[in-house]
Amino acid sequence: MPEFLFQLPRDKSISLQARICEMLVTAILNGHLPPGSLVPSGRKLAQQLKVGRNTVVIAYEHLVDEGYLVARERSGFYVSTDILKGRVFNHSKDLSEQESQDHWSYHLIHDFNSQRQITKPADWLKFPYPFLYGQYDPGLFPVAEWRECCRDAASVRAIHSWASDRADRDDEELIEQIHTRMLPRRGVLAKRDEILITIGAQHALFLAAQLLIDKHKTVGMEEPGYTDARNVFNTYTSKVRSLPMDQHGLTVDSRMQECDIVHVTPSHQFPTGVTMPTERRKQLLNAAKEMNFIVIEDDYEAELNYSEEPIAALKSMDKDRRVIYIGSLSKTLAPGLRMGYLVGPKAFIDQARILRRLMLRHPPANNQFIVAQFLKRGYHDALIRRLHHTLRDRWAVMHEAISEYFPNALANQAFGGSAFWLRLPQDIDTKHLERLARENGVLIEPGDVFFANPEQKESFIRLGFSSIPADRIRTGLAILSGLIANLENNT
Repeated sequence: MPEFLFQLPRDKSISLQARICEMLVTAILNGHLPPGSLVPSGRKLAQQLKVGRNTVVIAYEHLVDEGYLVARERSGFYVSTDILKGRVFNHSKDLSEQESQDHWSYHLIHDFNSQRQITKPADWLKFPYPFLYGQYDPGLFPVAEWRECCRDAASVRAIHSWASDRADRDDEELIEQIHTRMLPRRGVLAKRDEILITIGAQHALFLAAQLLIDKHKTVGMEEPGYTDARNVFNTYTSKVRSLPMDQHGLTVDSRMQECDIVHVTPSHQFPTGVTMPTERRKQLLNAAKEMNFIVIEDDYEAELNYSEEPIAALKSMDKDRRVIYIGSLSKTLAPGLRMGYLVGPKAFIDQARILRRLMLRHPPANNQFIVAQFLKRGYHDALIRRLHHTLRDRWAVMHEAISEYFPNALANQAFGGSAFWLRLPQDIDTKHLERLARENGVLIEPGDVFFANPEQKESFIRLGFSSIPADRIRTGLAILSGLIANLENNT
């Protein structure tokens, strides 16, 4: 064979044999090692890679078992002549990027690039002061408990349980745990057939929007509010109305009369963190009945309340069955888990189940099994307690430091969640501040993206504390305070 310089994949989290296999499979599937060609001898490849010969031979034998290589006695290992059969290679000349853009712009019915989005650095862990909302702290993740549940999911009995196609059914144990453990914590008493598992709260929101909204419907949203909820609603209707807020959250008034749907985050308003009091919640439910609209309740971070008795979910007061409830495990476990759930009347959940089946059949059953075991064994309850104590301590440090470095900047008095909402002097360009802060190791979130009006003039920032250790908070805020002072002096 021609000289071929092999290089092992850099991922050292997998075994050396697996890296050798990955390297060879990539070369075969990309056509660099043609069918029927002789691969280097075990000794030669071992010398090139500086590994043991037996390691290479074992990798070769594994690839024989997988059908990528064939062994010929006293001759060596060859690329299988069958491995690439059925693959079609297109050697035609590609269209230019502009031609492709023009072609597809006619066929695509939405331009999602035009939507405003919340963006965060992918390498945020490298920054010493990441005041970002929604990012998990690796030090708080229950590694041992999660690994235990993952190992059990890999047993033969468990695999037989979750590996088959379930069509539109969910893991019964997970539904049971949400029914008996998660929802009662929020005061919600629902039947099992009124619960549907989703791939995160965002998926739940999209399902609800697709079932309830068309171009004739009007959706009311908190202002400021959850950016991606607005993006979802704008996909289905141009009639998305901003509803004002006060120190108690969403205001309830006659402006809701034109709404068919109202989206609300009563536990910790997104992004300000305000908790809607019980009396305001009752007013909202009464308005929903009198004005005939449906409420979508996003109950994110409901467990994180530090200074007051927790208020039951809006859904718990829903006597007229007008509330669609969205819950999530991603905020307490890890955002990458993507595990959420919808709760609503059976007639709604039945339709959502069919729609979900058309989209993706059901969320991965192995993940449902793992989460069910994690809940069943009490690990999630223990995690909630640890998170509550840790984040409460960080909240206290943040509150004290903000009061010192940013007096009068708190735009509201929130006693929970994992972020603070600050109003800065109006002449501060928060996007410019974000860039300066990043250059100094501090990550913040400008607040303009949460407003429906991109020309919104007031200057707000959101400072999260779920991903920053308590001992770095004061230093990070001191740096940020200095940057703001410099900007004010230069204007």
